[in-house]
Amino acid sequence: MHNYKINDFVVRFANVNGTGSASSNYLFAKAIFRMGIPVTPKNIFPSNIQGLPTWYEVRISEKGYLGRREGVDLMVCVNPQSMPDDVRSVKSGGYFLYDSTKKLHPELIREDVNYIGIPLMEICAREFTDPRQRQLFKNIIYVGALAQLLGIEFQVLQTLLEEQFNGKEKLIAPNIKSLKLGAQYVLDNYNYPLDLKLERRDLIGNKILIDGNAACGLGAVYGGATVVAWYPITPSTSVVEAFESYAKKMRIDKETGKHNYAIVQAEDELAAIGMVIGANWNGARSFTATSGPGLSLMNEFLGLAYFAEIPSVLIDVQRTGPSTGMPTRTQQSDIQLAAYASHGDTKHVLLLPSTPKECFEMTADSFDLAELLQTPIIMMTDLDLGMNDHLSAPFEWNDNRKYNRGKVLDAQQLEELHSFGRYRDVDGDGITYRTIPGTHPTKGSFFTRGTSRDENAAYTEDGTIYARNMDRLLKKWDTLKDIVPAPYLYQKENRSAYGVIFFGTSTYSAEEAMDMMGHGNVSFDALRLRAFPFNKTVEDFIDAHEKVFVIEQNRDAQMRSLLINELDASPQKLIAVLNYDGLPITAATIIAQTNKSLSPAKTLIYHQ
Repeated sequence: MHNYKINDFVVRFANVNGTGSASSNYLFAKAIFRMGIPVTPKNIFPSNIQGLPTWYEVRISEKGYLGRREGVDLMVCVNPQSMPDDVRSVKSGGYFLYDSTKKLHPELIREDVNYIGIPLMEICAREFTDPRQRQLFKNIIYVGALAQLLGIEFQVLQTLLEEQFNGKEKLIAPNIKSLKLGAQYVLDNYNYPLDLKLERRDLIGNKILIDGNAACGLGAVYGGATVVAWYPITPSTSVVEAFESYAKKMRIDKETGKHNYAIVQAEDELAAIGMVIGANWNGARSFTATSGPGLSLMNEFLGLAYFAEIPSVLIDVQRTGPSTGMPTRTQQSDIQLAAYASHGDTKHVLLLPSTPKECFEMTADSFDLAELLQTPIIMMTDLDLGMNDHLSAPFEWNDNRKYNRGKVLDAQQLEELHSFGRYRDVDGDGITYRTIPGTHPTKGSFFTRGTSRDENAAYTEDGTIYARNMDRLLKKWDTLKDIVPAPYLYQKENRSAYGVIFFGTSTYSAEEAMDMMGHGNVSFDALRLRAFPFNKTVEDFIDAHEKVFVIEQNRDAQMRSLLINELDASPQKLIAVLNYDGLPITAATIIAQTNKSLSPAKTLIYHQ
């Protein structure tokens, strides 16, 4: 009886950047999705335009484990430049599919790997005359071969091509021809399916496949944003591109046909955040998107928005640093920079989405939070979440929802007020009342400044008044702890001496690791952070456990340091579990590092 590995393996494509392989590889991943099988693709690409190696990794998991997994079961390698490394990355017993137009070098042969040679260039040269077609259809041919080898339904691929080239019907036939060429070569030359096999399931339900940047862009539209100012930077540019795409459909005046939005490409990141602050001060809902280097440049204006209490929204799609770092690799390494951005005593609200659905919801909510709290709100996503497609629950929106503009006085309220003090704490929660310019012809005006001022916005260098204002900002900070998204607890009651804390895209592998842990002789309680500042739930969770493992993707354990600093937690109790090689953390990494801090009797085991 044949032992198939059904709907549980990793396929990696090794290509050359700029050869049109991305759409073919995505076709492969999307076909599996259409067959009802959970799948997650990850694009690992260089920061140049073309010519360097690029990889596209697809994990298929019937159990729904959609974090990155180490080890490749099937390598599709059409890039001689990376071939030595690609051969080494294949698991023992795995498969290596390559272009056999030229003979494989003996040094690339492993006795424990199965080789599948398909003469892609030779087939293209025979079937197509146009040089560009030969390059593009080579990619489609290997997708057709994979369909035959793994059991992808051909009709699914054909339907996807028809959808992709709707309006360009003349491109459908040569693409389908290319698929059939690849499939026929396998039929004529190989036994199939492989030990790796795909079978149709109904495990997707109504879920969608979407990237976090697109979700943020759509969330900004639904959140009421009308102004965006930004400077292009990888990996955040597509946030603004998505916003523009959605705004063109949803922000058009029905009577005049005019755009009800403005997009400004600024000269740099500092100018971009300055425009955002100015637009929000003037009553618009405005945002920007950037990554680590841009966030560094924005520090000065973020301090102004915090101190002058101007609503602002910033989406930080984190990448590896410091400096230029690796622009097309992922990390969670801007945590402390964002939390304490600017000089002096500043603290900023951070939102920590883990899925595209949370990207959509938290982006929309961030505009309410910014105006409610009169402070910058920083969305902390990362390249993995932002630029890679993820399975996501469908987005939902209540059309009856009203925007929460916070404590904004209208003309009638100003008329009825005896006096107005912009920085006067009337309600005792640290949040003052504001006005939008032009609301009243004579009342409600004030001077917005970055220098110290009193409750009426009048300039002062009186230390007592300055300290009073800073204490009020701290009171506001305590108020918002119960307003920002609460952490998510994975259990109703704590049942273990050990706890795990994680956030963002670390969630995918952390959940898989917890499941693996559950099969061993030790269990863990878990908490997923969704925002900073931390509320009492986080503090109580740490207090309730002997050891708490903090999982994050940076070198310096930045979230662990934030927990220690803000909650006065014991450094000995909080144990860092880290990954910072630019690739998403894996469950195997989490378990291996956790084992080092457990007694031998409670060692965890991970099976791939």
